Amino acid sequence: MQYKTLLPPLVLGAAIIAGSAAAEPIFHTPLALPAAKSSLALRAPLNALALAGKRLVTAGQRGHILYSDDGQNWTQAEVPLSSDLTALYFPSAQKGWAVGHEGVILHTTDGGATWTKQLDGKQAADLLVKQYGKPANPNDPVAQRLQQDAEAFAAQGADKPFLDVWFEDDKRGFVIGAFNLILRTEDGGQSWMPWLDRVDNPKGLHLYAIRPAGGTLFIAGEQGLVLKFDRVQRRFTHVDLPYQGTLFGVAGTADLVLVYGLRGNAYRSNDGGASWTKVDTGVNAGLASGLVRSDGSVVLVSQAGHVLLSSDNGTSFNRVKVATTGPAFAVSEASNGAIALAGMGGVRVEALK
Repeated sequence: MQYKTLLPPLVLGAAIIAGSAAAEPIFHTPLALPAAKSSLALRAPLNALALAGKRLVTAGQRGHILYSDDGQNWTQAEVPLSSDLTALYFPSAQKGWAVGHEGVILHTTDGGATWTKQLDGKQAADLLVKQYGKPANPNDPVAQRLQQDAEAFAAQGADKPFLDVWFEDDKRGFVIGAFNLILRTEDGGQSWMPWLDRVDNPKGLHLYAIRPAGGTLFIAGEQGLVLKFDRVQRRFTHVDLPYQGTLFGVAGTADLVLVYGLRGNAYRSNDGGASWTKVDTGVNAGLASGLVRSDGSVVLVSQAGHVLLSSDNGTSFNRVKVATTGPAFAVSEASNGAIALAGMGGVRVEALK
């Protein structure tokens, strides 16, 4: 299994070497080294983009997080580590979360200007061992698998990435990632609870995206995996999809669920995932990100730079011409009806005509 293929090559748990030729090199893991300030940070590959109130916040390689109040002038945030970051989410203008490689979870309370670490991969593995390391029924095959998974996470160290984050409000949220990794918090990240046993994902497929859609929460993942949150059972249940390719995202409204991924594939449902219709996107590139705008229109962007717009609730999409074309990994609304795109060359704001 591979991590999200649309992302640029990321450093996984690499050590950073410091010191002079005359001295023994000092090795620092990304978890121990704050993100370096650089005038080139905005031009580095950026994987995530979010709105904090009216402020745009973006994140990417080496722990770089930047923010802008006008979409043009950017300030680099204070970040206590240099792990590659994959996703951002702000449930309010001031409070937000970022996640990434080495199992990191970061939190801000000032709109993305400064960040603190809430969790890393080693701490996450310890949580899994505590939760699943001594099953009440050791003969239960599910309990055995969870115990093995927990032990494997602990043995392999802080090398598993979180790939998405979503919060219902300032207290309650989820982070998801590779090999069925999923944690839940109900106190704003002061504590986290493993939810691996509450996900219908026996193969341990990667979980790429989590967002509200169709009146509940949906997760999209590897090999056509779609999961729907059952609020009564408090677990994510499997949803059949007529497609086996990897899905990178999910977007939706109260009556729409739209999942999308490799080779321009997208499917929509208007009955909570009971049935699906293939959407003709007109492109063959991986669809990296999407959103439902405040006016109800739906935007999808591809890793090849396509910008697709739907004005009929995701039934059909038209390609939109933009001023600058380039690979896009994340999309967000911006001011005055424009959208912001983050990718290989930084962030650009585009008007949709």
